[in-house]
Amino acid sequence: MESHGHAAGEYVLGVDSGGSGLRVALGTVAGEGPPAMSVCDEPVRTGPAGIDAAHLLDQLLPAVRHLLARHGGGDRIATAAIGAAGMATLGDQLRAELPAALADAFGLRQLALAADAVTAYAGAVGQRPGAVVAAGTGLIALGTDLTQWRRADGWGHLLGDSGGGAWIGRAGLDAAMRAHDGRRGGSPALLTRLEAVFGPPPELPGLLYPRTDRPAVLASFAPEVAACAAHDPVAEAILRDAAGHIAEAAAAVCPKAGAGDAGYEVALTGGLFRMGEPLLLPLREELARQLPQARAVPGSGDPLIGSLRIARALATDGLRLPLHPTLLRVTVSPQESGTSRGATEQGSRPVSH
Repeated sequence: MESHGHAAGEYVLGVDSGGSGLRVALGTVAGEGPPAMSVCDEPVRTGPAGIDAAHLLDQLLPAVRHLLARHGGGDRIATAAIGAAGMATLGDQLRAELPAALADAFGLRQLALAADAVTAYAGAVGQRPGAVVAAGTGLIALGTDLTQWRRADGWGHLLGDSGGGAWIGRAGLDAAMRAHDGRRGGSPALLTRLEAVFGPPPELPGLLYPRTDRPAVLASFAPEVAACAAHDPVAEAILRDAAGHIAEAAAAVCPKAGAGDAGYEVALTGGLFRMGEPLLLPLREELARQLPQARAVPGSGDPLIGSLRIARALATDGLRLPLHPTLLRVTVSPQESGTSRGATEQGSRPVSH
């Protein structure tokens, strides 16, 4: 990419779109001072065509104009990075419509569209080789040696997300139902918690199966498993199994350390790790066993901070994270590319699974 001079007052924009809403951060190219932030509580809609670009823009454009006004006026944004849950598989409409819309609105020169796992990586690890495990209701691991991305899991609660909140919650409910039936592997402690949270066990299928938010309902029981782990061996074993799955995902994506290499960081981000020691203690043990050269660290920033870091890297021609058609795609405005249409830079290497 060509180097660009930056006029005084130019900004960079970071956006994080997820299940809890749309978060926006506006900062300067040079990074002076804290960014201005705004939150839109309504999640961006997803329909048959994927993530709804018009709905995202309806929330984003007024929020950005408000932040620019707070900065004293002006409407020139040099670069932006938008991270969205589902970008890799549901982001076609965003990739088709956002570059031109943001260029028209703010004179944007370059736009990065990223999967939320990539912005989580940028927020937690930065632009160094390493890996991130993002775990909440689900679980995905992403790693890079700065030449290509490697992904593991993130396949949803029916096909994977092993070790995530829904996985732990389901395992806990299974153990509770086994105790209710008198089958081997049951946990009376978890059965007591099931009854307290959901009511009579025979009614649980009727409460659970019709729900469209089944993964979240399952994950809501994961803290009950953690609370029982100190005195219930079945709950403790569930968390140890979860820790094994999490470490396996990290090991699958972490760059291989070479001779004389001190290893890489594995950052742990997401709400699942707020469970604390009942999960973190066995997870540290599993990471030490499966990835002895890796250093497990808490994430140093969230996906919104990661988006802002990517936008700043674009503005200073310093983006080192590898491009990819769906995980991290950069578009250049027609004025910058010197063509009558936007030029798109894409990673030439496929993501590894």
